[in-house]
Amino acid sequence: MSAATTRSRTPDRLCAEAVDIARAAAEEAAAPGVVGEHVETVVEGDRVVTHLFECKEFGYRGWRWAVTVARASRAKYVTLDEVVLLPGSDALLAPEWVPWSERLRPGDLGPGDLLPTESDDLRLEPGFSGEDTPPPNSPVSAEMAELVEAEDAEVSAGPVGELPIVPTRGSIAAVAEELGLRRARVLSRYGLHVAADRWEDTYGAKTPMAQAAPSTCVSCGFLCPIGGSLGQAFGVCANEFSPADGRVVSLSYGCGGHSEAAVMPTPPRPAPPVIDETVVDVLPLRPSADAGSVGAVAEGADDLGHS
Repeated sequence: MSAATTRSRTPDRLCAEAVDIARAAAEEAAAPGVVGEHVETVVEGDRVVTHLFECKEFGYRGWRWAVTVARASRAKYVTLDEVVLLPGSDALLAPEWVPWSERLRPGDLGPGDLLPTESDDLRLEPGFSGEDTPPPNSPVSAEMAELVEAEDAEVSAGPVGELPIVPTRGSIAAVAEELGLRRARVLSRYGLHVAADRWEDTYGAKTPMAQAAPSTCVSCGFLCPIGGSLGQAFGVCANEFSPADGRVVSLSYGCGGHSEAAVMPTPPRPAPPVIDETVVDVLPLRPSADAGSVGAVAEGADDLGHS
């Protein structure tokens, strides 16, 4: 049995000697063979002692089986209090728990996942949704109520003339909806800057691909422009052979798929052949009769010349 460790009070003798009782309790709670040697005795209070045993279970390096025993006043027997598994000073512990909002990384969002944004998200700022003002053609709008009253007054008075109130042809809400701004929140300057920095790091001028490119995306025919202030520095690549196809790229980015980097020349048209090898010439295997008579006359003329 190991020596007892004294802290603030002297351990109770019977509780300190109850090592076998503590071991039996630990072995009953744990799997067979995972309770090791007795390593320490800790005084918890008057007649309350905790016995610590080494844990041999895989994955629990440095952990201890803690068995607390106690004895009532003037009692001769030690009773069992609790059995727990506790980490030691050098125990192998799990990483500190991090909330899911801080664990989330780009690309973790999958189909069907929902990513709520906080109301005070620094990347967003209040926009104009127009929800506080009803559309001009809404039955509950003040403009339509005045128009209906004016029409009723004109009809009841006699012939219908010019209406005293002319309805407007639009409103700021309609204009905002046309421009794509009718949203509850829009990107703030901070949200724009962090997005630009993120895109610049991935597909920007300092990437190895852009450093080795023959030209930048600003002059590439495959670049699709985007709207808004980010369109002054970024666009979308539409070259299926580019590593950035379908991605937002910086105008200073570039790759080997630039539309004007290597224009293939038009192959030259070959000149018509001097000898047409596609036509078959028919040649006789034996000389004809006319060719034989002409050859005989030529031979006779040659003999007269020699004579």
